[in-house]
Amino acid sequence: MEKENLFKWKHYQPDIILLTVRWYLRYNLSFRDLVEMMEERGLSIAHTTIMRWVHQYGRELDERVRRHLKPINDSWRVDETYIKVKGQWMYLYRAVDSEGNTIDFYLSKPRDHRAAKRFFKKALWSFHVSKPRVITVDKNPSYPMAIEELKNEKMIPVGIQIRQVKYLNNIVEQDHRFIKKRVRSMLGLKSFSTATSVISGIEAMHMVKKGQLVLWDKSVQNQVKFIHELFGVAA
Repeated sequence: MEKENLFKWKHYQPDIILLTVRWYLRYNLSFRDLVEMMEERGLSIAHTTIMRWVHQYGRELDERVRRHLKPINDSWRVDETYIKVKGQWMYLYRAVDSEGNTIDFYLSKPRDHRAAKRFFKKALWSFHVSKPRVITVDKNPSYPMAIEELKNEKMIPVGIQIRQVKYLNNIVEQDHRFIKKRVRSMLGLKSFSTATSVISGIEAMHMVKKGQLVLWDKSVQNQVKFIHELFGVAA
């Protein structure tokens, strides 16, 4: 989508919209915190307006950022964690490589081999992902079932190694912490659709923070400039 379509009919400049979205997804700020911070800049923005921006642009940020991620290695570490949406626990499947770089994520209502299979398929379609040589998982029996089905469908190599070694997955369990911390500080995710959009944005900013963008200069200023360029906004 072009800039004029993305920000059409908005009453604020695109750089202000991206600023509030980035800050909300990256830092432990509430919508009302951002309202006060914008007031210091002489801008009066309702907290519901910022909320709608986050819901609209969170998923868009993820889609645009992942096209510019560095390739990950072929050692996957896979695990799922819990996220509460509208008072109910749902499952966030996540994977990182052996260096801690995010591979992909997938929010699911059920926790079974079908959900695990959908997650693996989503990960394999990512631009920065190559087929895994080894996948490290926990004792959840749904993972081997999903991997076996993907082998039969020739989506992953038949000779792929599956390891069910808990301590090797410490790296992905540690990586859950940022996502859980950010979601926990929110007042609650109200629907599956908005939860998916918000989590997509949080994951995207987490990948940027970890230095996964293909940038020579990884300074915060250059990261911000790069995100603006992704949306066709002048820095």
